[in-house]
Amino acid sequence: MRPRPPVKGRGIFSGTGLIITGLAATFVALAYPIWSYEEEQPPASADVLNAQTVATQYGPLSGLDRDFVTKVRLAGLWELPAGRLAQRKGTTEAVRTAGRHLVEGHTFLDERTRSVAAQLGLALPNEPDDQQKGWLEELDAAQGVEFDRKFANILRLAHGRVFPVVAQVRASTGNALVRNLADDANTTVLDHITVLEATGYVDFDAIARELASTGTPSPAGSPVPVRPAAGPGEVVPVTPSPPPAPSLPPAVSGPPPQDGT
Repeated sequence: MRPRPPVKGRGIFSGTGLIITGLAATFVALAYPIWSYEEEQPPASADVLNAQTVATQYGPLSGLDRDFVTKVRLAGLWELPAGRLAQRKGTTEAVRTAGRHLVEGHTFLDERTRSVAAQLGLALPNEPDDQQKGWLEELDAAQGVEFDRKFANILRLAHGRVFPVVAQVRASTGNALVRNLADDANTTVLDHITVLEATGYVDFDAIARELASTGTPSPAGSPVPVRPAAGPGEVVPVTPSPPPAPSLPPAVSGPPPQDGT
C-alpha cells in the first residue's frame, strides 16, 4: 500500500499555530502580574480626594479643601501672636524682623481665609487648638536667647511641616478659591521660612531628624519643640502663665447675606 502523500501547507500551518500559541501564553504570563497587582492595590487616590466632595460655583470642594481652609485659619491664630512676641521679646533685629513678617503675613492670609470661607459657607475656629496654645505658653515664658532659639526652631519646624501640605492642596484641588488661597499660603510660608532661617538660630539637623521621624502630618499637625544640638542651654518644656490672647477678627460662619434678603 502506497504511503499517503503529505498535504501541502499542513506543516506551515502547524508551525504558525505553535508560534501563535506561544505568543499568547507569553502575553498571559506577562499580563497576569499586572492584573493581579491592580486587584491587590488599595482604592485609588482619586476616591480619597473625592470623599465628601460637594459642588460649588467655584468648583468641587473636597474634604481636604475644607480641612486646609480651617488649618490656615488655625495657623494664623497662634503664629500671629507668636510673631508679636518676637517683635517684643526678640534680642536681635533678625528675630524681631521675623516676628514682623509673621504678623504681616498672617494678617493678610487670615483676611483671605475668612473671605474664602464666607464665599464657600464654611465655619472657622476663633482660637488655637490646645497644642498651639501650649507652644504660645512656652514662647511666652522664654526669655533672652532662649526665646530667640525656641521661636526660630518651633516656627521653622511648623512651616516646614505645612509646606508640603500646601503643595498637595494646590496640586489636587479643583476649587478655584482654594487654589488661589493655596498660592497665597505658599508665598507666605516660603517668606516665613526664609526670615526664620535668617535669624541664625535654626538647627537644621534637629529639624531634619524631627521631620524624618514624624513624617509630614496633615494640616492639623503642630510641631514639637526642637532641641538644639549646641548652644547656651537646652530647650525644655515649661509651664508658664497663659499667653496674651490673639486678636484676630472672628471667623465668618457662613456666606454674607444677599441684597434684599
